[in-house]
Amino acid sequence: MQLGNLIDFEIEGEDGRFLPRLRSLSHIGFPWLFERNRLLLWHNFIQKFDPHLQEADEIDPFYFHLLLQAAKRWKKQNPKRIICESYIALLDHEGRLYPEEHCYICEGRIEEEIALMQAFKPAHPRCIYSPALPSKKIFDLFRSHKATFLDDHEIDLLYEVVMKGF
Repeated sequence: MQLGNLIDFEIEGEDGRFLPRLRSLSHIGFPWLFERNRLLLWHNFIQKFDPHLQEADEIDPFYFHLLLQAAKRWKKQNPKRIICESYIALLDHEGRLYPEEHCYICEGRIEEEIALMQAFKPAHPRCIYSPALPSKKIFDLFRSHKATFLDDHEIDLLYEVVMKGF
């Protein structure tokens, strides 16, 4: 099964049938499609959208635009960095971004180090037994939606949280 391909098509049979047919189907490619590692990361990212949007009757155009912008940047930037920035934008759009400086578990104030649960909910590293990240950088990420000031190790940790699911 191919996921995450951008296609152009015409719809035939929009006359009330259950399932109209796609005609004049053409694939619109990106330059990174033949780079195995980038393609695997893309498929991992796209797979997270299926369970997240599965029960939606109508999908907001925000998701299409988010993925299209990510795909355009995929060749030139670190894909994991793009995934983390896109996920922050998704959480913010859905009203699920939790920028509070209090632990989601014990409700204590987060000082120097932070750990993130699924949906980037902040917690103390000791509360969820997770690797620590600098809290200032993470809260800056929440505010700016840009991961340029995070190093690759921190991006890898954030990527692992995203891959747990939306």
